[in-house]
Amino acid sequence: MFLAGAQELGRAKQAADMVGAERRRVPRGHGVVYIAPMAHPADLGVLEAADALARRELSSRELTEACLGRIVERDGTHSFEGDLASVNAWVRVYEEDALAAADAADARLAAGDAPALCGVPIALKDLYAVAGKPLTGSSRVLDEVPERDCDVWARLRSDGAVLLGHVHTHELAAGGTTDQVGNPWDLSRSPGGSSGGSAAALATRTTPAATGTDTAGSLRIPSALCGTSTVKPTFGTVPMRGIFPLAASLDHAGPMARTVADCEPLLACMAATPALVERRPLRRVALSPRVAELDPDVADGLDRALAELPLVDAPPPEVDLDPGPAFLSALCAEMLAHHRKLADRRELYRPSVRGFLEHAERNALSAAELAAVQDRRREDRRRWLDWLAEHRLDAIAEPTVPIVARPRGAGYDAPFTDVAEISLTHYWNWVGLPVVALPSGLGSRSGLPTSISLIGADGAEWDLLAAGAALQDLLGVPSP
Repeated sequence: MFLAGAQELGRAKQAADMVGAERRRVPRGHGVVYIAPMAHPADLGVLEAADALARRELSSRELTEACLGRIVERDGTHSFEGDLASVNAWVRVYEEDALAAADAADARLAAGDAPALCGVPIALKDLYAVAGKPLTGSSRVLDEVPERDCDVWARLRSDGAVLLGHVHTHELAAGGTTDQVGNPWDLSRSPGGSSGGSAAALATRTTPAATGTDTAGSLRIPSALCGTSTVKPTFGTVPMRGIFPLAASLDHAGPMARTVADCEPLLACMAATPALVERRPLRRVALSPRVAELDPDVADGLDRALAELPLVDAPPPEVDLDPGPAFLSALCAEMLAHHRKLADRRELYRPSVRGFLEHAERNALSAAELAAVQDRRREDRRRWLDWLAEHRLDAIAEPTVPIVARPRGAGYDAPFTDVAEISLTHYWNWVGLPVVALPSGLGSRSGLPTSISLIGADGAEWDLLAAGAALQDLLGVPSP
């Protein structure tokens, strides 16, 4: 059921929810969001949960227990290969630690002046190091117990976030499917990847917040296919130290949540940036010149979103719109460098990732060739930034993924089976620009989520988040 399509429908639902109860205002970066009295605590988003915790209407222990109960109720059988009747988003759940952290957060909240995320549960992609906890990357190859937290988790933990556990990734982030996880909209379909466990956990409402990584679309693809929201910030905004890499010059870390507004406080903490920075409204938005053939449901979702945006015409930039083999060459070279330390375990990789590495070895670039690729990336980036400035564009609008979620099953058989999933997303890793992705509705033919992306210049993630949240107020938030 689509909970809030048009603005009027959303307002009608809010009014129905508010019968017999006073409406409450929760501030967010660009305005306020109205929320109804709590039903089930695990249904709360980040902002709603933070507000309830701050008001002492709900304890972190109660919220954490509700999320842990939801995992048992909705996640199904946990397994490495996946179960076709299960979501299987969670790799490991840290119940005792989570409850202890929730109790500590409650004490901190009671003392007053706690950070915004204090007591809010979160899931970490199984690439984020947590001191003393296993780190496996959803793989039989990696089996580490880090001695220190990754920088992102250290920041979240310092702000009092409660770690529920690690969630699945496509093996070591090297793909766009995460086929061991079921899409909550249809368990026979892929949730996308590589942060598929994060998106599935959010969509099943087993956690209000999650983290992901993005090398060719891995934050945005699963968000698009599972009906959730995310932001890929400008390259380098969020530290990658302590997060298992795929390709260092392409990797981005970022937050995932059910709404764009809920991504704001998460990004603020992960990037150590004040959340309430000044925002500029989007006054000039251009349709991406890269949009090509789309699934009809995706095309309909794009039209819905574009109807709510201040579109202007702009000639396409004088830049190659598809880096093609150059992107793959850069990714393969850096991936191979990171995986050399695991070379003695090559037989333990899934076939697709092993094939990926073998391709990288056969097609290894010389130092001069790799330098030329990186020079081309820098020039492409400059041309996009010049084009945005020349035409006074605040953002580019583009479908996040050109297809709806496809059937599970082939994602680990061979490398490069995810060309459709990454076909639009990978370019914005190539040039490092920020992107906000949010649902654009449900397909009338498939009944599956579609998604729209807003891309901006360096440092524009906060403007994009504000605009994305406003657009989401009009388009609504789907729930499986």
